Amino acid sequence: MRRPPTARAIHRPRLTRPLTETTGLPLVTLVAPAGYGKTTLLCDWADRDERPFAWVTLDAEDNDPACLHASVALAAERVEPGPFVLVLDDLQALRAPAANAALAMLLEGLPPEVTLALASRDPPPLPVARMRAEGRVVELGPSDLAMDRGEAAAMLDLVGRALDAADVAQLLDSTEGWPAALALAALGSPAGFGGTDRLVADYVRDEILRELPPERLRFVLETSVLETFTGRLCDWVLERGGSAAALVDLCRQGLLIALDRSDERFRYHRLVAEMLRSELQRVDANRAAQLHRRASNWYRDAGDDDRAVRHAVGAGDVAAAGELIWRSTWPALSRGDKQTAEGWQRPFTDAERLGTPTLALAAARTQLVVGRGDLAEHWMHAAAAVGNPSSAIAADLRMLRAALARDGLARMRADAAFALDLAAEGSPVRAMGCLLAGTAAQLAGDEGDAAAQLGEGARRAAVSAPDVHALCLTQLALPALAREEWEEAGALVARARAQVERHGLASYPSSALVLAASALVRAHRGRVEGAQRDLGAARDLRAQLTDFAAWYEVELSLVLAQVAVRLSDLIGARVLLADANRAIRRLGEAAMLEAWLSDSWARLDAVTGPASEPPSSLTTAELRTLHFLPTHLSFREIGERVYVSANTVKTQANAVYRKLGVSCRSEAVSRARQLGLLDA
Repeated sequence: MRRPPTARAIHRPRLTRPLTETTGLPLVTLVAPAGYGKTTLLCDWADRDERPFAWVTLDAEDNDPACLHASVALAAERVEPGPFVLVLDDLQALRAPAANAALAMLLEGLPPEVTLALASRDPPPLPVARMRAEGRVVELGPSDLAMDRGEAAAMLDLVGRALDAADVAQLLDSTEGWPAALALAALGSPAGFGGTDRLVADYVRDEILRELPPERLRFVLETSVLETFTGRLCDWVLERGGSAAALVDLCRQGLLIALDRSDERFRYHRLVAEMLRSELQRVDANRAAQLHRRASNWYRDAGDDDRAVRHAVGAGDVAAAGELIWRSTWPALSRGDKQTAEGWQRPFTDAERLGTPTLALAAARTQLVVGRGDLAEHWMHAAAAVGNPSSAIAADLRMLRAALARDGLARMRADAAFALDLAAEGSPVRAMGCLLAGTAAQLAGDEGDAAAQLGEGARRAAVSAPDVHALCLTQLALPALAREEWEEAGALVARARAQVERHGLASYPSSALVLAASALVRAHRGRVEGAQRDLGAARDLRAQLTDFAAWYEVELSLVLAQVAVRLSDLIGARVLLADANRAIRRLGEAAMLEAWLSDSWARLDAVTGPASEPPSSLTTAELRTLHFLPTHLSFREIGERVYVSANTVKTQANAVYRKLGVSCRSEAVSRARQLGLLDA
């Protein structure tokens, strides 16, 4: 096949510069599959090097040692005496043992001033390992010959396909810098270029697969269903033996990319893999599905949920994929991997999710974590509508119903208890069930049962479900916060906050309560900047809640209102409490929450009066200074602690006096305590 225009005029100084410095080295090897520009680079090198080049392009006739010697001698005669580079291109044409022996003798007999340059698709049959250890060889492989961004842009520009930097980067990523693929993309449409493109498919068939024997070609097609693979994995999936040796052989031929230096893990070039998978699907779709099913089982048993799901999808087995996704979604969400959980849902249509209860439940769980109560309820009802659920599915349904608590707190507690009875011992539903049962008990005033359930939930979730663990700890902290037992509450909230940070859960709307409680503790301790950051983050997450569980919205509003008061945002506190008033109506009987809400209103009204005008909002710096006023520290000593001058502290203190309507430090402290800005 005619070679594609692989950037013949593109100068690659990062490669030619070290090659021109090989004087005195006996060997240079360029080993890579077809289309990596080996011959083009040799030409570029010859143009840049002061030494003359003796060039031999090998073919099948050179397997006769006499022909090989004659070809080399004729090329050498054409250069002047002295240092030169002897190029043997297309070395893979030498297959005969006698020809390989002649090549080894040629290398041994070369004068010191001659460098032998070999370009081949296969590793040369020479003692390269020994020469590598002795520093007597320069080796370039596919990763070296792959084009970088500048080279790719220059090549595309040369053929009239100038692209912007983002498009070049995307094309470079999809082709992995393979020069032939970049050239083929330039011939066609760079947008959406991939391994199923006809130009790529034809090139791979003609230049890479054509010489493979039928058995080896079948092996290549069947292993393409795997993204990365080992000999053991291929043996198991393909139900055969000897895969490890076959993989090493294919890697030596340049068909595989080694992922380690022990020849254990391999992969295909991304475009080649796409082409091979498409070809296998075309010639034997049933076999492709069978291989995907076996791969899915392998990864499921190995605990690799993501690959197990992807292979089940590849097999077209909606039921099996749904089972895997359902069992894997909660752990993925709990460790902060929302993107993967959402990605598992994309291959399926709404009809498939509506008809597969496990898929519907996985969708409901995901929507619950992202704060979409309306969608969580939609998918929960879809899962329930299929009918005849297993005990595990029934437990999940009850847990979701308890979380949303559409029928009030008493039903929430009953649903959570029912889910706990049905759930298997190791199920993540148990930790979530403990959280919900404990919360319902707490809101019903049953503090003993609440503490037991929440403590049990925290223990179960500590490792397997960090998001549930954080919420259990926060829920345990709420009564301590209400009683102003700051040491106990602070310790619990700090542990919850650490889980959120450690597992990347800060973007989950379900973490808003944790951040709100953290803001309240920080505000109490005078850490104003930290409290404001947590308050802002919690408010942003709260804004993402849509028709969410009313109990959660009320708790969140109550805690945020307390933070707002401490940060001098009394108007904001009133708005939050008004929101809590509206949300609590959806709960029906909620005596404990109603008492908390009533107490919050009473405290706010006591310091401001129901219709009084609150003081002007204090700035962050003024709030920070206010928290030092009850101490015996002078303005100079306060300034030393916050790294500002005594005059700055004095200015901030005077601003506090003015906004609170007082004239001295003691009056400011007294008024701030009345307003709830400082603890009594």
